[in-house]
Amino acid sequence: MADDIRITQRLVRGSFRLDVDVTLPARGVSVIFGPSGCGKSTLLRAIAGLEPAASGQLHVAGACWQDARHRLPAHRRAVGMVFQHSALLPHLRVDANLRYGWKRAGAPTALLEQWIEHLQLAPLLARRPQSLSGGERQRVALARALVTAPELLLLDEPLSALDATRRAEILPFLEAVRREAGVPILHVTHAIEEVARLADHLVLMEAGRCTAAGNALELLNRADLPLALREDAGVVWEAEARARDAHGLLELHTPAGSLFAHGEPHPPGTRLRVRIQARDVSLALRRHDDSSLLNLLPATLLALETAPNGQVQARLEAGGTPLLARISHRSLERLALQPGMPLWAQIKAVALLV
Repeated sequence: MADDIRITQRLVRGSFRLDVDVTLPARGVSVIFGPSGCGKSTLLRAIAGLEPAASGQLHVAGACWQDARHRLPAHRRAVGMVFQHSALLPHLRVDANLRYGWKRAGAPTALLEQWIEHLQLAPLLARRPQSLSGGERQRVALARALVTAPELLLLDEPLSALDATRRAEILPFLEAVRREAGVPILHVTHAIEEVARLADHLVLMEAGRCTAAGNALELLNRADLPLALREDAGVVWEAEARARDAHGLLELHTPAGSLFAHGEPHPPGTRLRVRIQARDVSLALRRHDDSSLLNLLPATLLALETAPNGQVQARLEAGGTPLLARISHRSLERLALQPGMPLWAQIKAVALLV
């Protein structure tokens, strides 16, 4: 279809084989997720035209970039690409780095000004890359890719080289790019937090192949996929920001009820995502209001499944939404848990970040 990105890419390199056949929407953020070495970055490079040995087909929003008879060279593919390291030109100031690709693309001045504003780069324009923090360099690299007016934005683990503080700083800027860019984005990562915050569509990869693809929230919350067995297994809920107290605690409205969480200020009515890890959910037979736990939600136990490290994973339903809890066998026996039982799910507010 004209509004799809149709990808069929194959590549053999030694013992590694990339064999991907997937169709992605030509809008929003498609996150390609999987363990290191599974072929995520190789697939992104093939899409950019940087893997000459890759065969197959590539159609982007109705335009053929590659098939059996035709292969558009990398320099003619209208892509903006951001790598793990910013790859800025060290001898040029930030403004010159931005203008270098912008001039070659012949993009309008308004586009340059737009991304300097959206990514808050005005205070950095006179500085050289070596004087910037890692997060600042990646913001410049993002802007440099966007000012060329790409038809497709490719992000190859742009946060992987940053520490947790810098990642937290740049994630809101990536969310701004998601809202404002108006072009499809393919984002490669092995960090589940980035998937939860950014993904509209999700592609799961393993050993060079696509194992599942579809709506991000649906896949993130499916109990039959390997994501549900990870140590950091959890669910992602959509929520709406409500009130905020003097200590920075934010009240969220969700289908399962009110939740309290920490995070950046958000105006009331803002749509957010909240990720609830299974290990942060405890279970009780009755509601307890005499504890420090603020988030108490009625739930129904759907199933009990074996989890790694001798634990048990409880699959729950709360307000029509899925929820996971990771508990011990001792807790399972002490509460005599059985599928179908009504329970109370207890979640620490400090464990939730939005």
